[in-house]
Amino acid sequence: MTAHTLAADGAAGAARAAAPCERGATVWLTGLPSAGKTTLAFALAERLRAEGHKVEVLDGDEIREFLSKGLGFSREDRHTNVTRIGFVAEKLAANGVKVLAPVIAPFADSRTAVRERHAAAGTEFLEIHVATPVELCAERDVKGLYAKQAAGEISGLTGVDDPYEAPLAPELRLQTRGRAVAESAAELHAFLTERGLA
Repeated sequence: MTAHTLAADGAAGAARAAAPCERGATVWLTGLPSAGKTTLAFALAERLRAEGHKVEVLDGDEIREFLSKGLGFSREDRHTNVTRIGFVAEKLAANGVKVLAPVIAPFADSRTAVRERHAAAGTEFLEIHVATPVELCAERDVKGLYAKQAAGEISGLTGVDDPYEAPLAPELRLQTRGRAVAESAAELHAFLTERGLA
């Protein structure tokens, strides 16, 4: 082996060491409406992309519009919506994408089904509970849902008059009260770094 070959191999090894982790994973952010899931997902995505990672955010609202149009908010329809998102997430993650899914997914069995699909495929799934209290979510009320529910204009609001089953053992529980988005994004980024994903 020549010195040139050794140098080239050394340079290639250094490049590989410096390259971002190409292992995909699904990071599922579950929490109440207006908990800050989507804002957090986009803040984290910006950090990961700056590091050279392949990232996709599967925004629950966009999925509802383009992939699950026509579905309602019955338990069955919610389950269908979550499993569809889980299917797309797993396929992307299996191809080296860091998938961030800020989706309420109120029922534990739906989230378990997504986790099991990932496990069967050998793809990493991380459940992150964005644990914003309902009273703080109602104060934020980004989409005006809490005000509409209080006025009797809508019903079936998750966490108010429709169930939300908080994860019992998520990989990470983020307490967001009194914290800036950047702080929560930094905590989640540090967690992914510990897992070898950032």
